Amino acid sequence: MTQDEMKKMVAEAALEHVETGTVIGIGTGSTANHFIDGLAGIKHRIEGAVASSKTSAERLAAHGIPVLELNNVDGLSIYVDGADESNHHLHLIKGGGGALTREKIVAAASRKFVCIADESKLVDVLGTFPLPIEVIPMARSYVARELVKRGGQPVWREGFTTDNGNVILDVHNLEIMEPVKLEQELNDIPGIVTVGIFAKRPADVLMLGTPEGVKTLT
Repeated sequence: MTQDEMKKMVAEAALEHVETGTVIGIGTGSTANHFIDGLAGIKHRIEGAVASSKTSAERLAAHGIPVLELNNVDGLSIYVDGADESNHHLHLIKGGGGALTREKIVAAASRKFVCIADESKLVDVLGTFPLPIEVIPMARSYVARELVKRGGQPVWREGFTTDNGNVILDVHNLEIMEPVKLEQELNDIPGIVTVGIFAKRPADVLMLGTPEGVKTLT
């Protein structure tokens, strides 16, 4: 079974978490795309969706699913998104696609966060996947120096601008032993908009696609 087939399988399994008559949050990336495509089959059951990126919003709209603004809804019943890495505590690294700030906002506004991924994303210690950090452009060099002091090797994602008009630093060589603590610490560096550690608000459910079927961790 290919990685893409596992992503599709787990995305379709996540549809069971969709509550009828509610507004749901949708993430960004290849696994989220499979979920959006599956959602098209039950779109009559939901009021609409809030997307974490322009790309996801366009895909939802193409399926005829109403795309709503987060400011215009009271809250979301569920947020479904992929991850670049997850540990066994359901702390995540996200932001490979560069939508981490909006993803974090939509996750925070949701009662339940269901993370969908293939089994390769489950790790014992976060940090093999370079940690994405969204940064205000004028602070890029300053923030990079601060990250080096903490043992990281930041690499500017050249030619990429986020939906918010900012830049991304991908931080290599971090072994993230205390995700909640590091998330808090990095949040305090002026110029950082969002760090791609999702630990203060981890996933509530992690669904992993495996060759033997979907494995669920809570």
